[in-house]
Amino acid sequence: MKKIMIIGAGLGGLASAIRLAYRGYQVTILEKEQTVGGKLQRVVSDGYRFDLGPSTITMKHVFESVFEDSGRRMEDYLEFYHLPMGTRNFFEDGSVVDFCPDVDKVEQQIANYSTEDAKQYRAFLKDSAKLYYIANDQFLNKLLYDWKAKLNPKLLVSFLKVKPMTNFDKWLQSYFKHPNTLAMFGRYATYVGSSPYQAPATFGMMAHLEGNQGVYGVKGGTYSIVEAFQKLAEELGVTVQLNTKVERILVKDRRAVGVETNLGTYDADEIIANADALTVREKLLSNDRKLDRVEPSLSGFALLLGVESKYDQLTHHNVFFPQHYKAEFDAIFTYKKMPENPTIYICNSGFTDKTAAGQMTSNLFVLVNAPVVSENTDWTKNKEIVTEKIIAKLEAKGLTGLNKHLTYKCTMTPEDIEQRTGAYKGSIYGMSSNSFKQAFFKIPNKDNQIKHLWYVGGSSHPGGGTPIVTLSGMLVADKIHKINTL
Repeated sequence: MKKIMIIGAGLGGLASAIRLAYRGYQVTILEKEQTVGGKLQRVVSDGYRFDLGPSTITMKHVFESVFEDSGRRMEDYLEFYHLPMGTRNFFEDGSVVDFCPDVDKVEQQIANYSTEDAKQYRAFLKDSAKLYYIANDQFLNKLLYDWKAKLNPKLLVSFLKVKPMTNFDKWLQSYFKHPNTLAMFGRYATYVGSSPYQAPATFGMMAHLEGNQGVYGVKGGTYSIVEAFQKLAEELGVTVQLNTKVERILVKDRRAVGVETNLGTYDADEIIANADALTVREKLLSNDRKLDRVEPSLSGFALLLGVESKYDQLTHHNVFFPQHYKAEFDAIFTYKKMPENPTIYICNSGFTDKTAAGQMTSNLFVLVNAPVVSENTDWTKNKEIVTEKIIAKLEAKGLTGLNKHLTYKCTMTPEDIEQRTGAYKGSIYGMSSNSFKQAFFKIPNKDNQIKHLWYVGGSSHPGGGTPIVTLSGMLVADKIHKINTL
C-alpha cells in the first residue's frame, strides 16, 4: 500500500486525503496547529461564533463531488443554503447595490446612479459567463505543470479567449464608466489577492459565479465544511495528526522520501504540501528558488466584533467602498503600507444563521486588505491605530454605537496570519496575479525539480477560494492515482 504524507490540513489537503484514501492509499495528514482547516478556522467566544478566512461560498458542486465521488451523500455531512441577498455594496455617494442573481434588481439599482452602466450590465454578465466556462473547461479542471499540457493547441486557443493580456480595470471600462460599478466588479481581483489595476481581465469570470450562480451560506458556518471533510477523511481511514510541525522535507537523489517533524521522521512514497508553496520552498527545502523576485499577494487585517446591537442596513455579506478605490492598491503594492481609507468587508453571518449570535446581538467579521509583513509596518504599534480607524469609519457609515456596544473584540494582523498559517509574509494567496507571469505561471502542482512532491491550495494552480483549493486537492489526488496505476 502506497504511503501518502500530506503537510497541512486545509481544504486542499483534506480533499486529497479523502480521494486517495477512498482508493486504498495509506494517508497521513500532519498539521502543526491544534485544529484542522488551515486559514479557515472557527472562533467561539462570549456567545458569538466567527469564521476566520473564506466566507463567500460559490461553486457548491465542487464540494458535492468530494462526497459523491467517495460514495457518500453531502447532505449527510453538510448543509448549504442559498443567499438570495448576495453581497450588499455601499458607496461613498450613498448608493447601495445588492449584487445577486436577480438581474432586474441589480440593473435597477445600478440605474439609480448610472443609467448607462445599467444598460451594459447584461452584456457584461454574459461575457463574464463566457470567461468562466472557458476557464472551467480548459484551466480549472486540469493540472498544467508540464509544457506538453501547456502547449496543447486547444488550450492555447482557449487561453487567448480569457483575455490574459487585457488589464482587468481597462476591460471593465469597456462596459462601465461610473466609479461605483468599476469598484464593485474590480473587487474580484482581490479574491486572488491582487489589484484590479494590474491583474488580467480573466478574473472577471467571478462576477458570473456570484451574479448568475449565486452565493451560499453553510449551516453552522463555513468551518462546517472543514468538519465535514475531516469526518469523511477519518471514516475512510486517514490519520490526522495535530500539533505536528514539519521542519524539513527529506530529499534523496531529487526524490521526496519523507519529512522531518518536531515529533520524529516519517517516510512516504508521495508528499503533498498543503502549506503555502512559497513557504515550503523557503523553509522546508534546502534550495534557492529566487523568492525575492516574487510579489506576494494581499494580506489582511481582521477584526472579530461581538456587538450588543443589530444593524438593519447589514445583510450577510457587506462591502463599504472608499471614494478613491485605486489609492488602496497603490498603498499596498507600490508603497507597501496600510491604506489610509481601505475598503471594508463585513461578514454578518448571524443575519441568516441565528446560531452565530444572540437575538439582539451581532457577530461581525470585519476584514480590510493589508500589505504583507515587511519593515514598513510595525503591527505592534499600528494594530490599535488601524482598529480605531476602522471602527470610527463604520460608525460614520451608520453603524452607530458600534464601539459603545462592543462586548467582544479580537484582532488578526498579517503577522498573525503568517505565524498561524505559515503563509509567506502573511500573504493570503501566495503570490499575486498582478502580472501575466504570476497570474498564469503559478507554482505548479508537481514540483519541477523534486519527484514525488506535490502542491495543493491557494498558492498553487488553479488558485485561491474555497472551491478552487478543494479542486486542486482533488486534481492532484487523481493524478497521483493515475501515475501509480499505469
